[in-house]
Amino acid sequence: MGADVKRAPIRPDWWRKTFAGAVLGATLAFALAGLFAWVGPGGIAAPEKSQFVMWSIAPVWMTVFGFVWLFRTGTHALLWLGGANLLAWGLLLYVRG
Repeated sequence: MGADVKRAPIRPDWWRKTFAGAVLGATLAFALAGLFAWVGPGGIAAPEKSQFVMWSIAPVWMTVFGFVWLFRTGTHALLWLGGANLLAWGLLLYVRG
């Protein structure tokens, strides 16, 4: 490897991607867990379902947080995850209501 190898600079939108993954990823994970709790097998009152729902939040959140870096820009990440949040929370409110 020569000394003239150029590395790609750090993109300035990584803050937006981090925010999208951390905040919008968490809220999306909560909404998806809530949807599974209400619509999944046995409904909301199924025995031991609360433990599964509780423990499923972290893997879903970390998966979204990991894949957020595949978006082209931070703005795309914010828009897509924001839209997914609106859809998931809207469905959750519809199912509960």
